[in-house]
Amino acid sequence: MGGYGSGRTGYKQKAENCRSLDVNQMHREGCLSEGWRGNWQWSRNGEVLSKIGMRAEQGRIVLDYRVRLAGGDWEPVTQPVKISHVGCNFGGQRPFYLCPGIVNGQHCGRRVGKLFSGGRFFLCRHCYSIAYASQSEERHDRLLRRANKLRMALGGQPGAANFIMVRPKGMWQQTYWRQRNDIEWCESLAGRIFLQKYSKLLSAEELEMFLSA
Repeated sequence: MGGYGSGRTGYKQKAENCRSLDVNQMHREGCLSEGWRGNWQWSRNGEVLSKIGMRAEQGRIVLDYRVRLAGGDWEPVTQPVKISHVGCNFGGQRPFYLCPGIVNGQHCGRRVGKLFSGGRFFLCRHCYSIAYASQSEERHDRLLRRANKLRMALGGQPGAANFIMVRPKGMWQQTYWRQRNDIEWCESLAGRIFLQKYSKLLSAEELEMFLSA
């Protein structure tokens, strides 16, 4: 049976390569308020790459755009997406999309924060089998990426060759030492994993260099 997401691709698209609609960002900019009408656009370095029309109605947002698949003609698409609100622990409500995807005759309906343009419609990443690039990274790469993120959060530079910054003003000492220990643990484990996997490809001199670092 046809429907949103029917005939999805058999390979994993990357989230970073797809246009996405973040419900929290749209909420902050007032795009979910009933009666709002306007455009949503994607840009890079100040240049508009793409845009779609949108209007907010009671309990949903309606997307109006054109799409061209596999080099075919441009086709107009009008896609309504329901919005659900969930109460937060400290008051207020948080919005979510209810994914309108229908794949292999099954309605999705997942409550999600992002929809992706993986095909004709904007659907959740599960319907399009979309993965984030970080999910295909090897473990030592993920560990180093986490360590670099923590290094930069402390105001330093990424890379184990750089010093870990001193505790930033206003940061709790316990928090600082927890982050510092996390950095050292991630980088140490990443090094051990790397050696276990590639030790046979390294010379005796290179192994000695790694082990003495």
